[in-house]
Amino acid sequence: MAIETAPLLLSSNSTGLGTNGNAEQPVVKAVSVVKEFGYESKRLWKLAGPAIFTAICQYSLGALTQTFAGHVGELELAAVSVENSVIAGLAFGVMLGMGSALETLCGQAYGAGKIRMLGLYMQRSWVILLTTACILVPIYVWSPPILELIGETTEISNAAGKFALWMLPQLFAYALNFPIQKFLQSQRKVLVIAWISAAVLVLHAVFSWLLILKLGWGLTGAAITLNTSWWLIVILQLLYIFITKSDGAWSGFTWLAFADLWSFVKLSLASAVMLCLEFWYLMVLVVITGRLPNPLIPVDAISICMNIQGWDAMIAIGFNAAISVRVSNELGADNSRAAKFSVVVVCVTSIFIGVLCMALVFATRYDFPYLFTTSDAVAAETTKLAFLLAITVLLNSLQPVLSGVAVGAGWQALVAYINIGCYYIVGLPLGILLGFTFGFGVEGIWSGMIGGICLQTIALIVVTSITNWKREAEAAESRVRKWGGSVVDY
Repeated sequence: MAIETAPLLLSSNSTGLGTNGNAEQPVVKAVSVVKEFGYESKRLWKLAGPAIFTAICQYSLGALTQTFAGHVGELELAAVSVENSVIAGLAFGVMLGMGSALETLCGQAYGAGKIRMLGLYMQRSWVILLTTACILVPIYVWSPPILELIGETTEISNAAGKFALWMLPQLFAYALNFPIQKFLQSQRKVLVIAWISAAVLVLHAVFSWLLILKLGWGLTGAAITLNTSWWLIVILQLLYIFITKSDGAWSGFTWLAFADLWSFVKLSLASAVMLCLEFWYLMVLVVITGRLPNPLIPVDAISICMNIQGWDAMIAIGFNAAISVRVSNELGADNSRAAKFSVVVVCVTSIFIGVLCMALVFATRYDFPYLFTTSDAVAAETTKLAFLLAITVLLNSLQPVLSGVAVGAGWQALVAYINIGCYYIVGLPLGILLGFTFGFGVEGIWSGMIGGICLQTIALIVVTSITNWKREAEAAESRVRKWGGSVVDY
């Protein structure tokens, strides 16, 4: 079963029309480029639109829980916020990263027409991620001393640690959810995920209000609603897969899920390292800022900026998923030229959106801080940081997209090394040097870390530019054969 591919409107044999072919050739090629760009853009948005919507809905589950917890009390808000951003944030990054291996494997298998292998791949990912979830359980259990170690107060650490224990079911929901979503995304069934996420978000809002505020269950109610919402997403997606068989991609459970796991584990670990290094990079900014003298106002300001950046990141996550599907599908179908053109289209689109978002941040720099604070001092500090936020928003419109290209092509290990070098060997030390040694404070810390993002983005642009896409298509074919299991035609 081969996938439908974009028509290649450009041709090296195009000679124009009639006797004036040579004169008309540039015009014909220009028209062809515009038509092909429009066609590819339409295909991209059909994937990216629902993916962005899904990311916003699922991001909002934790955000809503924090909002309702804030109406209970300051300690409850701190407990939920810290657990969400540190403990669950750590687990989220690991699970999302390891689950992203499926974007490469399922996407390329689907493109090659080996649709029955998708169910096998998903089951292998479940085995690996459920094992990883068990390994992460001690972090939840021992979260109070871990949080105190990184600078949280004893009171907040104990409250967040208690909430973390209650949130263990969410950890195992992550382990099932991310492979399911990559399985469905690779088949372009993004609308299914979007509708399920939207329905669960509505229920989550209603029951959060009922349990946390109306019935007065506080953190207990928050844990019940958040756990239930994530498991409801998992259950509804599984029901869809089991009932519809996902057009043949699901043919039941098999013991082959436990065979030939090592190569799968290596790609999953490379994916986890690659995405976690990106996911945690800007989170470190808040922690480092807390080490400044008189950190209260800078921490509040940087938290507001990271909140804005987090919402903006949902757009990039949608394009990340879309280009990963497009590249993996086209490489799996041996359409190297279509894969390359998809990368061009998504980069142009993402940069355009990034410029708009950057302009919006800069234009509203005196106003948007008051959406989050009533303190003039915090608002003024946030306005000072708006220029750095605008640059970060622009860079983060392109950088996650290039990471999506890397996932679609299977370059996770290479990008992991690039991330280590650019982020943690260059960007982070540079930020600490500027912020503390040279006394530029939070602006210096953030500027140095932006330098790391710039360097990483340039490195990914170079890698993408020099890539031999024909060779990548051949590698995708080899990967499908190699990791198909003991029985390739399962």
